[in-house]
Amino acid sequence: MAQTLPTPSSIYEAHALIKPYIHHTPVLTSRTLNRIASIPQTAESLTGTPFEGQTPANPKINFFFKCENYQRIGAFKSRGGFHALLRLIEEVGEEEVRRRGVVTHSSGNHAQALALAASTLGIPAYIVMPRISTSSKIAGTQSLGAEVIFSGSTSTEREAVVADVQKRTGAILVPPYDDFNIICGQGTTGLELHEQYKELVSQEPELSVHAQTQGHLDAVITPIGGGGLNSGVTTFFSDKETRVFGAEPSFEGADDCRRGLEAGQRLEAVKSLTIADGLRTPVGLLNWAIISDRSKHSGVFAVTEEQIKAAMRLVLERMKVFVEPSAVVPLAACLYNEEFRRLVEREAPEGWDVGVVFSGGNTTVEAIVKLFSSSLE
Repeated sequence: MAQTLPTPSSIYEAHALIKPYIHHTPVLTSRTLNRIASIPQTAESLTGTPFEGQTPANPKINFFFKCENYQRIGAFKSRGGFHALLRLIEEVGEEEVRRRGVVTHSSGNHAQALALAASTLGIPAYIVMPRISTSSKIAGTQSLGAEVIFSGSTSTEREAVVADVQKRTGAILVPPYDDFNIICGQGTTGLELHEQYKELVSQEPELSVHAQTQGHLDAVITPIGGGGLNSGVTTFFSDKETRVFGAEPSFEGADDCRRGLEAGQRLEAVKSLTIADGLRTPVGLLNWAIISDRSKHSGVFAVTEEQIKAAMRLVLERMKVFVEPSAVVPLAACLYNEEFRRLVEREAPEGWDVGVVFSGGNTTVEAIVKLFSSSLE
């Protein structure tokens, strides 16, 4: 039986429901990163790529960063967590949900999001987390009163433990990404970005490459793990002129969505230890139905671990914004993926205004030091 797909109107309805429970996160700009994005890469940086020996692209890009790292629990997942739980209470009844509790699996951000929503609404929560999850994400989930049960790192291993928890407790599953209500909640990120962009450029037209015409966001790019955020944002912009792209790590095949689009079918498994730990899961079925629709979605680009680290360094040092590796994967694609950069140059000589979602900021100083230790030695 085919699942109902979200619509732009369902994103607006979700926003009205969750607005009392979430932060209206800021949209930031950066002249420094605009300048870096708008100069060609070096010939050396293209060595070993399909573009080696070719003239580097020279696009013009102005960024608008939607800072979900400032969201409650430090990630956009609070949006989907609150929306899914509020809808579940509407459908099943508060007494039944409170009696049984809810369960999910997550490497950390959805874990904390559901734990926060459950704590706020007085619902027991059981969270299955990989043993290798970031320590701060585990501690954050536990501090919100959820029972944490550990598992292996793959989605198959996580789901097996979820099934055990359900047998033991009768808890109701709240999926981390492959779910109508989760997608609608995450899509509210795009709704806010759309409105904030319009307000910003009306007040300061020079922030836009379209300063003389007051245009629209040309593109929005988000990370893709399970695909909840990207499919929600894609849904919101599906009736607008803004194009939506996704970005993934290429390490150990974590770019399953990009490869699936290339092959014409969804890939069902991912086993990668990319530093972008929030993006280690395969794209969900409902999410795939949205992202693979070329009338709604414009494509996915992959970046290396070194490119992710380079983008993270720029955000930390130049913008003074605290982000986790997963959050900067879209920025890395804009700065270093020559295919994306050539697309901008080819389609818009005057440039693009690009919305980039910083999806979260849940990492630690120790993790950052370890990440950059090779360059610090």
